[in-house]
Amino acid sequence: MANSGSRQSRKSTRLEDLAKRAGVSISTVSRALNDSPAINRRTKQAIWELARELDYPFRQRMPAGPIGAEATIAVVVPQPQARDGNVYDPFFIELLSGIAEAARERSCDMLVSHITPTNYDDLAFAMSTSRADGVIFIGQSSLHSEFNSLANKDSRFVVWGAELPEQSYCSIGSDNPMGGRRATSHLARLGRRKILFLGDTEAPEATQRYRGYLDALDKAGIDARPEWYLPVHFEVESAEAAISSQIEQGLDFDGVVAASDLIAFGAIRALQASGRSVPEDVSVVGYDNVPFSRLARPALTTVSQDTAKAGRLLVSKLVDSKGGSRRSERSPTELIVRASCGA
Repeated sequence: MANSGSRQSRKSTRLEDLAKRAGVSISTVSRALNDSPAINRRTKQAIWELARELDYPFRQRMPAGPIGAEATIAVVVPQPQARDGNVYDPFFIELLSGIAEAARERSCDMLVSHITPTNYDDLAFAMSTSRADGVIFIGQSSLHSEFNSLANKDSRFVVWGAELPEQSYCSIGSDNPMGGRRATSHLARLGRRKILFLGDTEAPEATQRYRGYLDALDKAGIDARPEWYLPVHFEVESAEAAISSQIEQGLDFDGVVAASDLIAFGAIRALQASGRSVPEDVSVVGYDNVPFSRLARPALTTVSQDTAKAGRLLVSKLVDSKGGSRRSERSPTELIVRASCGA
């Protein structure tokens, strides 16, 4: 009976009750719930958390969408390690498109947050102040333990990224180790024996792709060398500079496995600028199968991730779980063979 009474009191929470609990005026509560810029961030956060705690129906006070959305999903992009996050990354745009299409199919609204979390407090702020029913974080960055902590407080989120040991939150992603193995094994089958790996292994997904690369080398009877790993960022310029430097230093190689298509494009630019032919002298494989990978010269061999399926999984985990536990899932990868490998 006591629990029933508690639920009833929560349902009858009024603005006056929130104002009294928060120690502010009713007008301040009203403005905060409507996300008014006149209310500072700290006060707004406290009132939103209190409203959620008391089950106050504050979303009903927000302007309704034009078609009455079944739910609202927020998309947040944590800042990648040691650099600025780029929302114009072509894979990010493809994934965002997949999420948007899945949200539309489920009659959900979607918003992209300006917040770029770098620590636990940022993650918690993104959750506590969001009007959304759930949050999709694109990328784990270096926040694995922080996401675990967040899951103990608020489980209304799902992460696009790797599945890691002792993980208590839900993540959706591709089979990164298998993708790395497929890319490397293909080059080994073509007779390439000096294969570089380009990618930033501080990123969990790149670490798993690198693990697949090492497994494939071992299976092919190739001893991996330390100088074959180049820790470049997911940017064309970073890869181009790294490959140019290695060519100038006389590093001998005949294959490149890149952790992303952008990295592969940078490697090809550096190779062509040095007078080396792709794929005659060096074969190159990328990762992501972004739309213009087939339009590159030469067209890029790459590992494809199904962003449409990823979008459906991410949205369904939020919409269908209704606050319950969510199981992490991996989607298969596919090697798309094009001209940059020669076969």
